[in-house]
Amino acid sequence: MQNISGYGILASIIASKTFPVALVFDQFADDIDPLDIPSIDVADVAMGLNGDLVSWSKPTPIRATVAVVPGSNSDINLAVLLEANRVGRGKVGARDIITFTAVYPAGNFITLQNGAIISGTPASSVASSARFKSKTYAFAFENRIGA
Repeated sequence: MQNISGYGILASIIASKTFPVALVFDQFADDIDPLDIPSIDVADVAMGLNGDLVSWSKPTPIRATVAVVPGSNSDINLAVLLEANRVGRGKVGARDIITFTAVYPAGNFITLQNGAIISGTPASSVASSARFKSKTYAFAFENRIGA
């Protein structure tokens, strides 16, 4: 029997300037998907004039989104990373190069390399249920290793 439980997952981020030593987090959200690595398109296709299928490979970033408990240490540190990389008037972003690793409960892992933080929740929002909404942080990466 295959055990597909995600309970016990750990993740870490190394950000070249903001967090050069691994930042480990495990305080994942309960109201949205805690770790989402969506499918990617690695090729494109078209049909020639006479109906011949042609295809070509294309580079595609690997995206990953994490959702954490609002106000947790994980949220606080990811918010620091987001703000450090945000640019604005009179503010220069850190331009961190990010490495993300997730260690799954069975011991297998995935490492996403040469990435950037691309979005995040800049402040706390409140749901109609009167609780804080979980915070999400999204990343894009150039490559991966592991399963």
